[in-house]
Amino acid sequence: MRSEQEMLDLILETARADERIRAVIMNGSRANPNAPRDRFQDFDIVYIVTDVEPFRHNLEWIKRFGELMILQMPDDMADPPPENPLGFTYLMQFADGNRIDLGIDPPAMLAEIIKDSQSILLLDKDGIVPPLPTASDRDYLPPPPTAKAFADCCNEFWWVSPYVAKGLWRAEITYARHMQDHYVRAQLDKMLDWVVGIETGFACNPGKFGKYVERHLAPEL
Repeated sequence: MRSEQEMLDLILETARADERIRAVIMNGSRANPNAPRDRFQDFDIVYIVTDVEPFRHNLEWIKRFGELMILQMPDDMADPPPENPLGFTYLMQFADGNRIDLGIDPPAMLAEIIKDSQSILLLDKDGIVPPLPTASDRDYLPPPPTAKAFADCCNEFWWVSPYVAKGLWRAEITYARHMQDHYVRAQLDKMLDWVVGIETGFACNPGKFGKYVERHLAPEL
């Protein structure tokens, strides 16, 4: 498996050698100082380019990044529909275990991209990227709930729970699981985020889908 430094060198060497690529920004967990480090973290990279079109559906060009195990191009899919018509994204899982989520975007998207508090500037050939604050997960901290949000969460949790019970009684297992996993669990996850927030002064990120909550919760919870 290629090391983090090898991957970053490849990403930056590709950008430096290509005049069409004017800036490189890294976001995601590798730009989050509070995220645990391991070999399977994605490289979330954005190339700011002069013209996106030559990079669209360019399967020859992306071969430089490694042997692909599976590729997804979300901007070429119908479900869900593309969210960024100006850019193009390659989600590349490589055979050696590394993964790059590579966004190809025009300068017009720059202001939107750097809004993310987990952003680190890796390369800027023209000085087009304004100074970025120190990367952090501040945009991903749970906000305190209002009284209504708390009450609505409790109500939805208990309102849908009988659907699970009825589905089990009727042996409608897929229905029961859907109600539990999508509706009941969504409210449970929301409540656990608030518990973590209360325990930490709303200063810690519970992680995507609550993947860090165990760090902050008592074992019985």
